[in-house]
Amino acid sequence: MSEAQTVQLSYDDGARAVELAREAVESFVRHGQREQPGSMREAFYARTGAFVRLESTRGRGRLRGCAGAWETSDQLGHAIVEAAIKAASGDSCGSEVEPKELDNITVSVFVVSNTVLTNDPLADLKIGTHGVAVDGGNSHGWLYPTVPVENGWSGAEFLSRACRKAKLAPNAWEDEETMVTLIEGQVFRERADGGAVEEL
Repeated sequence: MSEAQTVQLSYDDGARAVELAREAVESFVRHGQREQPGSMREAFYARTGAFVRLESTRGRGRLRGCAGAWETSDQLGHAIVEAAIKAASGDSCGSEVEPKELDNITVSVFVVSNTVLTNDPLADLKIGTHGVAVDGGNSHGWLYPTVPVENGWSGAEFLSRACRKAKLAPNAWEDEETMVTLIEGQVFRERADGGAVEEL
């Protein structure tokens, strides 16, 4: 188990988390500035990890950025801002998000509530609930919990894809030397149609 504080966000907290991520992305993309969380909700002072995912709504859509950390000593509000900026930068998917893209991007936030280091990844993994992080030597990779649902992947495929992202062999998750961490939490995202934020 990690030492992250267990966090359970209300819907309003989750909606504010997405709003905060959106503000951080827009401030960075438009002005090159780092948005500060400002007056934070009580839940945002918990020290736990967060991920931010940016997806284009154009055409068939594509991932424009995804960044974050499941192990951090940062307060949640700061973790969200940091992840949002990294997701919008060129370090994430190879090209920085541009101002003209902002109206065609949806923002989602994955707030970490717990992490479990597993010896039996396939048995312990719950599709749609867990994100996956894989560590093998100096190679690291992780995938967002909604990805296998969106792509119709099995648990084995999800684990294999996480290994590939870490630049490991697809079946490395079966090796005793490979550390597989299951990441639990809540996902909140903007709707592509502009409706209210939804919790997945």
